[in-house]
Amino acid sequence: MYDLIIIRYGEIGLKGDNINDFISQLVANIERATRDLGEFEISTVYGRIFLYAESDKIEKIVGRLVNVPGIISLSPAQRFRIGKKVANFEQQDFEKLKRKVVQLFKAEVKNYPTTFKVETTRADKSFPMESPELNRELGAEILREVESKTRPLSVDVHQPEHLFEIEIRRGKIYIFIRREAGPGGLPVKSSGKALLLLSGGIDSPVAGWLGLKRGLTLNAVYFNSPPYTSERAKEKVVDLTKVLSRYGGEIKLQIPYFTEIQQEILKKSPRRYTVTIMRRMMIRIANRLAEMNGELALVTGESLGQVASQTLEGLRSSDEVAEFPVLRPLITMDKNDIIALAKRVGTYEISIRPHEDCCTIFVPDNPATQPKLDTIHFGEEDLEIENLIDRAIEKMEVITISEGAAE
Repeated sequence: MYDLIIIRYGEIGLKGDNINDFISQLVANIERATRDLGEFEISTVYGRIFLYAESDKIEKIVGRLVNVPGIISLSPAQRFRIGKKVANFEQQDFEKLKRKVVQLFKAEVKNYPTTFKVETTRADKSFPMESPELNRELGAEILREVESKTRPLSVDVHQPEHLFEIEIRRGKIYIFIRREAGPGGLPVKSSGKALLLLSGGIDSPVAGWLGLKRGLTLNAVYFNSPPYTSERAKEKVVDLTKVLSRYGGEIKLQIPYFTEIQQEILKKSPRRYTVTIMRRMMIRIANRLAEMNGELALVTGESLGQVASQTLEGLRSSDEVAEFPVLRPLITMDKNDIIALAKRVGTYEISIRPHEDCCTIFVPDNPATQPKLDTIHFGEEDLEIENLIDRAIEKMEVITISEGAAE
């Protein structure tokens, strides 16, 4: 029934002289997301990308593209060729168009009673019929051919249940009735590389998704502490990375050995400051990995005031040892908002699996919520910081996770 997908972008259209670079990156990401399904013709006009494919592959492609950052919406569509001279559009052509419109409406609309509206975008002004006239004629044809006792149908121009759309461009008419939402934002790889500090919790995968939506290319680091954390805790993080890879492509998941560092902190640092100092050690390791991988920022799932280590004082203590900008996409969001996003992204059900990460099992009963930098410095004096980081990275496991594309 369909022979192409109309892909729309939003924010990219505001990029001025750089717009072609962003569109080219988005097209490359579309090709990456669909490459195992075949090679497809892709063309662009202002505000639109057209992907042409066989009818039996359209729905699978749509399922992939709704996960591609930079896409604001997309529609499976049919082409109706007018010919080289749009002004020669004749009555016989119009009758064929009416039949196609009715066929598509019947195929897509199953539940009655219902309401609809026809809306035309006439980008090619040489087309002989104006938009209001086309809307009236095609709307009337749908009513004549579809409305019946078993299919009660009416027009609602304000809040229709179904919006049947017509786009007229460059000698072709495109007809469609569905709009599937994409993530929006910017194409992955258009904003540089960053390193995501990924735990098995709810927050950090959502922060990673928001980073991808702003055009970042992500790798990830997860701090593993066997035997205090189980193999299932690591599997949970691998599964979360697979979900993120649906949106951003290949991700390198780096898993330093964090057990020795935690043991040393518990032995040599003030108990109330253990979480703060562990967090600083994570940032230090992330610094080293970002330097190795050519990343320009760190991304964390911190939300202001959510836990003891995420007060302004705690964030300041982390920033003191950061050698790269620390991006915190969730910093002002409350937990309910983050959970809602996690469900939308597809990470929530994985994140709530009952397997602890390396921080929660070492949280003291009364952690410092307003840690003082001089006390932190004192608590780190006996730690062989550089040697501990070296050993954690020497024992690091690296897993390259390619796309977990959802069928």
